[in-house]
Amino acid sequence: MTRRHLTFPCEDATLVGTLDEADAETGLLIVSGGSEPRNGAFAGHARLAARICNRGFPVFRFDRRGVGDSSGIDAGFRQSQPDIAAAIVRFRRETPAMRRIVAFGNCDGAAALMLGEGFGLDALALANPWTFDDEQSQETPSDAIKARYAEKLRSPRELGRLLTGKVSLAGVAQSLKQMVAGQNRTSELGMALAQGLSHYDGYVRILLAGRDRTAQAFRTNYPIGDEAIILCEGADHAFSDPPNHRWLEDQIVSLMETLG
Repeated sequence: MTRRHLTFPCEDATLVGTLDEADAETGLLIVSGGSEPRNGAFAGHARLAARICNRGFPVFRFDRRGVGDSSGIDAGFRQSQPDIAAAIVRFRRETPAMRRIVAFGNCDGAAALMLGEGFGLDALALANPWTFDDEQSQETPSDAIKARYAEKLRSPRELGRLLTGKVSLAGVAQSLKQMVAGQNRTSELGMALAQGLSHYDGYVRILLAGRDRTAQAFRTNYPIGDEAIILCEGADHAFSDPPNHRWLEDQIVSLMETLG
């Protein structure tokens, strides 16, 4: 595997990217979420890129403006469309034999790909898309509440705490009220993401981590349609445990292989 670091322009800034070179005609673009640099949390994106490259696919990842090694001001994922478009141009230029691109994004990296209507790419692997409106970000999603109380009610210890008054019935009632109120509540951002995908003609695979609050909120905040949604039970937001990281890798590679 040959790994190269390079720079490229985006408006008035200079972005920094990393290319893992390989010979396949299908390549992978990794779009980081939040203000996370291109290496990813605990270098997860760097490891993912290396493993996928070792399976024969070129991989490109980059820092958007104001993040990591790139210059400029970080204006957030909603303003990152020029950054992603510039990265696609440089990826194609550096990999002339590449004919198809799959993009992988986690959290608001996935949301940015959806808002950008897929950028004309061939397939999208979207992990735990961020669907919170600003005022929702501190709320607990209803799916998370249901999962938490289902687990508690299966536990003899927790039932004992409830019966002996060590758990507040008022608190339980408030959480259940929040759960009911949250059902079928689509966020404005969720609607915008769905609208973005409605203009996209490529393959879409949505990957949700079972233990992730953002993934749990997606089911409430997003008007789920015909998208292929696959759940990784027990995974955290970054799919950081080795078995879950391999699951993520296999999901992305299988999507790439469907393109030929």
